[in-house]
Amino acid sequence: MANSAVGVIFSNVHDENIPELSRHRTMASIPYGGRYRLIDFMLSNFVNSGITTVGIVTKYNYQSLIDHLGSGKDWDLARKDGGIILLPPYSDETDAPYTNRLEALKGITGFLNHRNEEYVVISDCDGIARVDVADIVRFHEEKGADITMVYHAEEGPVASNYYITLTPGEDGRIKGVKINPRIKGNAKNDVYINIMVINREFLIDIIQDAVTRGLSSFGKDILAKNVDTLKIYGYAFGGYYAGINSLQKYYKHSMELLNKDVRDELFGARDIYTKVRDSAPSKYIDGAVVKDSLISDGCVIEGTVENCILFRGVKIGKGSRIKNSIIMQDSIIGSNVELNCVITDKNVVVRDRHHLSGCEELPYFIAKGRMI
Repeated sequence: MANSAVGVIFSNVHDENIPELSRHRTMASIPYGGRYRLIDFMLSNFVNSGITTVGIVTKYNYQSLIDHLGSGKDWDLARKDGGIILLPPYSDETDAPYTNRLEALKGITGFLNHRNEEYVVISDCDGIARVDVADIVRFHEEKGADITMVYHAEEGPVASNYYITLTPGEDGRIKGVKINPRIKGNAKNDVYINIMVINREFLIDIIQDAVTRGLSSFGKDILAKNVDTLKIYGYAFGGYYAGINSLQKYYKHSMELLNKDVRDELFGARDIYTKVRDSAPSKYIDGAVVKDSLISDGCVIEGTVENCILFRGVKIGKGSRIKNSIIMQDSIIGSNVELNCVITDKNVVVRDRHHLSGCEELPYFIAKGRMI
């Protein structure tokens, strides 16, 4: 795989879906599951499949992403040849950031031209899944495809600003590509999960052709309009998939991690790597009660925590009752506080005797660094 495929990850494409959490960071660096960032999942999928060169396409707010990735050593990607390569949001021809995916791809053609791999695996950061990328590339080779799109069967309407549904034939070849179709009822739909394999030289050719013809949408102008002429195949992914396209979905899928079956599928067979921090173990003071929760290292708990996810370095004061909530890194919850269905960003302080509550469909969100 290291010699046959190179990875490309878009870090900013879906920022508008979760403005609450992407105001100070990219979609890729949104915290998840107590100690991870969203990019960790796809980056780990690449590494576990033998892909050792990954280009990260940035746009803005990427300082936290740079801090998280560092040299790439935590993913075994600190290499002289390849490894993690940050790709700026500018092309050789303009000093303005890209406005769509085609412009972004045009901006990284220099990176693609300097690679020798036969295939490019393109992914976004809005999905949580453990994917065998090597198996997708094998499928792509066996079918002799120009493009292979990974899809997941989902029931009912898709709550997203932009999504693509596919119509695969019996042999896997895609017969139809629809952009934001109206979906009624609870019928199953094959939804593209923003992972694609494409021949590298073919990708460079279609980018150049699209730019010369003034095209702006990869989905509408290339995929949907050329489904009959290009050999586009669909790879059905049947494992656990969590699409993060709103704050509600972020809360819902985060809380699914409290289910052991979900954790086993997501983290069981292959490691999901992340930045290592040498924090002290969590400390439980006399009288602390913790039930059905994920507790990261470095926490200090004096109150009651039930059905929650606590990130690193969180402090829960005496007499406080925290339920059904996600408390991010280094937040401090005072004494005699009650929280229910609350998401706090990093470095939040909730002072003594405050009672805050949301609900599963509309969790109460507290922005980064805020004091209440």
